[in-house]
Amino acid sequence: MAVQITTAEAVKKIVDQSSVMIGGFLGAAVPLKMIDEIAAAGVKDLTVISIGAGYRGGGVDVGKLVLNKQIIKYVTSHVGTDPNLIKQIVGEEVELELSPMGTFVERVRAGGAGLGAVVTPVGMGTEVEAMAQKITVDGKPYLLFKPIRADVAIIKAYRADPLGNLQYQGMSNTNPIMATAADIVIAEVDEIVEIGEIACEQIGTPGIFVDYIVKGHRYEERKMIYEEMWIATNKL
Repeated sequence: MAVQITTAEAVKKIVDQSSVMIGGFLGAAVPLKMIDEIAAAGVKDLTVISIGAGYRGGGVDVGKLVLNKQIIKYVTSHVGTDPNLIKQIVGEEVELELSPMGTFVERVRAGGAGLGAVVTPVGMGTEVEAMAQKITVDGKPYLLFKPIRADVAIIKAYRADPLGNLQYQGMSNTNPIMATAADIVIAEVDEIVEIGEIACEQIGTPGIFVDYIVKGHRYEERKMIYEEMWIATNKL
């Protein structure tokens, strides 16, 4: 059974030099409260694993950790939306590990499934080659990427029950696969409901993968935050 805790309690699971998976992409399906808590806690030298950088920079979602300079390594598929992160990468303040988006997802899935590698032709002939091992299979060249796992995964879902079963709404994004690929999984949810209120066919992540549940913003609050964020960042 998952344990319901506060965001302040949950952030104590993350220490300096932790590897942290963060679900969501460009503001969508992102665990906003937990990111705020990590920023406030000031834990440093983090390896952050996220499919994309913060939305338009400006210190929103993952971008808050960038502005705080809490990240020492960024494992991702997309950094182009955060000029602050790009500046830190170019200045060698942050190490970048880049793989194509589909490959990134497969690497996390492989980490959760206990597989040894992801082998793909995607990225051949690009700068991604430098971040993978080249192998030949049946006379054809491929790139071999190691699986991705983390000390902690912070994911976002719509609802949870006390068993830790999660229901997603709309775009679940990278959250379901990240729930399988970390030693500790913290789910930030809009609502916590009674056992049985989430029907079996609505469960996107079974509770066996979830260690802790934290209460995030209500749907209406998140909608307001995103509207304000998109208006503000589109002025950048």
